[in-house]
Amino acid sequence: MGNIFALTEAASIGLHSMVLIARSNEMLNVNRIAEFIGSSRHHVAKVMQRLSKEGFVTSNRGPTGGFKLKKLPHEITLLDIYEAIEGPLVVQTCPMNHDHCPFGQCLMGDLSPNVSKQIRDYLAEHTLKDYL
Repeated sequence: MGNIFALTEAASIGLHSMVLIARSNEMLNVNRIAEFIGSSRHHVAKVMQRLSKEGFVTSNRGPTGGFKLKKLPHEITLLDIYEAIEGPLVVQTCPMNHDHCPFGQCLMGDLSPNVSKQIRDYLAEHTLKDYL
């Protein structure tokens, strides 16, 4: 059932970084974010570049540079962040991605679509404002 939902390291970095930036009164650079969330500087930089490209943050270079939100915290859902990094979160109907079950009925019942939908709904219903 690995296809139901995967919170990759990149998605986790994106979610945690965005909450950290939303909580901060100053610009945060890659080094500070990486240190705070315990991730590699390189991986944080790559994720933040993606979030910047998608319009969630602005960045400034230099010694006083860093990232700040481009939108208000209540305008950014966790699903927005997740999908900016991982692509669309699709509700899975079959854990093996089959159109037709060879057993006639899925051995997992409706667990796969229910769990996928619950996760998607949770991410869609929560914004960065919820974590301030």
